[in-house]
Amino acid sequence: MCSKKPHRTAFILAILPLLFSMNPSNANDLPQMEQGIQIGDLTQGRAIIWSRADRPSRMRVEYAFNAQFTDAVSVYGTYALAETDFTARQDLVNLPDGKDVYVKVWFEDLTNAHNKSAPVTGHFHTVGKQENIRFIWSGDTAGQGWGINKSFGGMKMYETMRQVKPLFFIQSGDNVYADTPILPTATAENGQLWTNVVTPEVSKVAETLDEFRGRYKYNLLDDNVRRFNAEVPQIWQWDDHEVVNNWSDTKNLHDDERYTVKDIPLLIARGTKAFHEYAPLRPHDAEEPNRIYRKLSYGKLLDVFVLDMRSYRGANTTNLQTQESAETAFLGNPQLAWIQNELKNSKATWKVIAADMPIGLNISDGKDAQGTKIWEAVANGDNGVAAGRELEIARLLSFIKHQHINNIVWLTADVHYAAAHYYDPSKAQSKDFLPFWEFVAGPINASSFGPNSADATFGAQVVFTKAPPEGQSNLSPYTGHLFFGEVNINNKSRALTVDLKDVSGTTLFSKTLSAK
Repeated sequence: MCSKKPHRTAFILAILPLLFSMNPSNANDLPQMEQGIQIGDLTQGRAIIWSRADRPSRMRVEYAFNAQFTDAVSVYGTYALAETDFTARQDLVNLPDGKDVYVKVWFEDLTNAHNKSAPVTGHFHTVGKQENIRFIWSGDTAGQGWGINKSFGGMKMYETMRQVKPLFFIQSGDNVYADTPILPTATAENGQLWTNVVTPEVSKVAETLDEFRGRYKYNLLDDNVRRFNAEVPQIWQWDDHEVVNNWSDTKNLHDDERYTVKDIPLLIARGTKAFHEYAPLRPHDAEEPNRIYRKLSYGKLLDVFVLDMRSYRGANTTNLQTQESAETAFLGNPQLAWIQNELKNSKATWKVIAADMPIGLNISDGKDAQGTKIWEAVANGDNGVAAGRELEIARLLSFIKHQHINNIVWLTADVHYAAAHYYDPSKAQSKDFLPFWEFVAGPINASSFGPNSADATFGAQVVFTKAPPEGQSNLSPYTGHLFFGEVNINNKSRALTVDLKDVSGTTLFSKTLSAK
């Protein structure tokens, strides 16, 4: 008997790893949720819950109206498969007004063992009929090579914004910078060293689908971002850097040696797929599955109209055409008709138009073969009557005036500084519109630039600007030139107040508008 013990011991030692691997409690066997959760497109009675697993699995969601999850509602969510990079989203419906909603999210793998991930929790608040509304906006994350610097505190603007406790956050575009590598180190002002967290996918420009996906996963490595995402519902739109700088369908990458993929439509397709996989937005129907423009309602006080100024534009040109055509398209006729109809039918006091680019700032895109400036946004720098893309905006502004639609405010980012613009028809070259305000905020975690010059076509008056000192640009986040905007709407007076704030939460400018 004694002579057999060594053989028995050897046998047991040999099968122990196999037995351990079969144990459902082994953490290596459980699905992982490394990207946490996101809450998106909060509107009356509904909110999207987004998350990602690391393997084929099914999303599960519980929600309740107390932190103890008493009487929780359980929802079987969608399947997370490789085709969507294991992302999944679930729309929670029939949510009551004015309630704190606590959510618990986990994944069950698609094995017979039904192994479950450790749950991730979050919470948000639904808008109440008699409550004030507070929300925030900004844009431009991880741009110009300034990524997650742990010694800086990570992307700490997200923590500043979380502490405001907003009802929701409008991400005004440039959620990622797919066209800019993030390297281990970068040199900031006065020789300061900036150190980045780096992953293989962000170390070069994004060309493959996995590289585009990796940009979104990179942002979700930041503790501030994940904490923010679990508490603040977001409204995502996009701009150019989700694909490539200043892209339109005719962008030419022939001379850009960083790219081996020169086909812009292919890059657009991959960037679009990754955006829709990682954005916590409510998918549109099969009529236009990649549609981003949409309206979200918040009761009698507020409707938010989210624009897409990228997908339907014509090529960037000198922007001086005197007649509208496919070349001058910016929103495009279907989207223009949509927002005209939605604005006309809106019953909300305030109509906020979330735009991914400013209307009256001159934003160039180099020069053409004749040395004439090409323009990236609406304005064309000529200070004359509406031309080029300005014709489409003039048509929208004229419609708003003649339909007597009041209380419209435009919010945007893009230019990497903070500003307040008042558009005054008495000082404009194209005068057929009602006066309105446009507020600019950003970046969240990127270089600061500006300020841009203002075009006189729609009488843009620069009331406030906070930008780098004259002669300086491309400043790092070390300089503190990171900005977001906060909007508060008083339920009783119906007044709307906009505060432009910096990364410390300090208010730099404030404007209160009375409802008409």
